[in-house]
Amino acid sequence: MDCVPAEEHAAKCLPAAAQIERTEELAMYLCPRRRISFDGFVSYEGRRFGVPYWYPGKTCRVSREGELVHVYADDLSRELAAHPVTWSRKDSFCADQYADDQPIELPTAPVTTAIGQLGPSRDKPGFDKFDFEGRLR
Repeated sequence: MDCVPAEEHAAKCLPAAAQIERTEELAMYLCPRRRISFDGFVSYEGRRFGVPYWYPGKTCRVSREGELVHVYADDLSRELAAHPVTWSRKDSFCADQYADDQPIELPTAPVTTAIGQLGPSRDKPGFDKFDFEGRLR
């Protein structure tokens, strides 16, 4: 055909192309819904990105624009977090991912249990009734 396929395609098809309208349905399609895990992360493109602890929903929407991954509320009403995209497989935390008002590893109630060790019993052992030949003494 003696042509470059990409140039031939562009010459014939681009005049018929139209700009896509930015509608709410398109925004929902471009930001897929993701479930928030128990430890406050969403999985997107094989990596985990943090979601702030104050967000009450169980799902959110995630999209990537250039070098940033944006985490939005489920109804796209607000942006919850923005994470830089890296090649690292480590989790990407956000600033408000965990609450600072409660310690993580300390008990919530005072400890009242005491552990002690009992000495040997002074009574006859329970197996004395089976000692027919008197060998247990």
